[in-house]
Parts: sequence; structure tokens; C-alpha cells
Amino acid sequence: QVQLVESGGGLVQSGGSLRLTCTASGITLRDYPVGWFRQAPGKEREGVGCITRTDNTYYRESVEDRFTISRDNAKNTVYLQMNGLKTEDTAVYVCGTACQDEFADYWGQGTQVTVSS
Repeated sequence: QVQLVESGGGLVQSGGSLRLTCTASGITLRDYPVGWFRQAPGKEREGVGCITRTDNTYYRESVEDRFTISRDNAKNTVYLQMNGLKTEDTAVYVCGTACQDEFADYWGQGTQVTVSS
């Protein structure tokens, strides 16, 4: 059974940092591109960034100077380091096994990130 489990969300003040973790079981994450996506209340899900199978990374423009995606293959884990958080980053963050959500075979359950002003 394949599972992706996100963790690391929480409440943080504007300007703060969080590191989200996406840990897989049942698959080897290094065999997949891994995308981070987020959905704020009343809004469509949007891609935050992704890491390819060759470890290239891509980010949406609004986060590219603040967020970093990395892998730890030994832990079968992908991280999303978020610095300089803004209130508009508040959303449920979820990881999936693709850079575009329509292609993801597997999804995590999501973790809430709330940034207060």
C-alpha cells in the first residue's frame, strides 16, 4: 500500500519559517518527480514547486526566492523549506508524485500552514 504522509505544518508568524516533510512508504520517491501543491480556502489548488527525478527544482514565481525543495533519498523523503512566510502562504499543503497535479498517481493527506500577521 502506497502512502505519502506530510508533516511539519502549523501556525507561524509572518516572516517565520517552516519545513514540511513528505515521506513515502510503498514506493521509492527518488523514482518520481515530487510536487508540492497548496489550496487556500475558496481557491483552486496551485502548484508551489517540484523536484524532478534528476533533482532539478522549479517554483512558482511568488515563492521562488523563499521556498526550497530537496530530497533525502535515504529517508525516502522530500522537504519543502519555507522561509519568509507571508499571510498569503496560508493553505493546506500537499505533496504528490508529479510536477503537475493531473499526472500525480499518489497524494498525501495534506498539512495545514497558517501564517499570522
